[in-house]
Amino acid sequence: MDSELKEEIPVHEEFILCGGVETQVLKCGPWTDLFNDQSVKRPKLLIFIIPGNPGFSAFYVPFAKALYSLTNRRFPVWTISHAGHALAPKDKKILTTSEDSNAQEIKDIYGLNGQIEHKLAFLRTHVPKDMKLVLIGHSIGSYFTLQMLKRVPELLLMLPTLGAKK
Repeated sequence: MDSELKEEIPVHEEFILCGGVETQVLKCGPWTDLFNDQSVKRPKLLIFIIPGNPGFSAFYVPFAKALYSLTNRRFPVWTISHAGHALAPKDKKILTTSEDSNAQEIKDIYGLNGQIEHKLAFLRTHVPKDMKLVLIGHSIGSYFTLQMLKRVPELLLMLPTLGAKK
């Protein structure tokens, strides 16, 4: 396993406008656009990490790389920052489109409710509805995940079956 983790694993950094706020998304693996990738190799599952405070997604890069490696590089692992917790460097473009509903402001985006709506807005715009999700939350990210599932129960959720016998 150590040799697998030492291999270079691609991590793509994007800054997007989500809920009217700059948001950092780190994408582990070669897939950066799941909507427009209609290839046979497009994954059917996304591992989505929602961090704890302070909402700094780069903290989770080693974990994301390990997950990506341990799933034999078959599934993308994406980590999203909390709204307002990451600012794009001056030389980095913030991605958005004019018809992007995520560019619309979310009321009280810095509060608990706003942070939950922020994550849901991202999933609606950047993840196809037929994509299965493994949602991983750390600390307050776990609370966000549970609230997301209460609000949108149709989220396709694949629960881990670690240790389960078939």
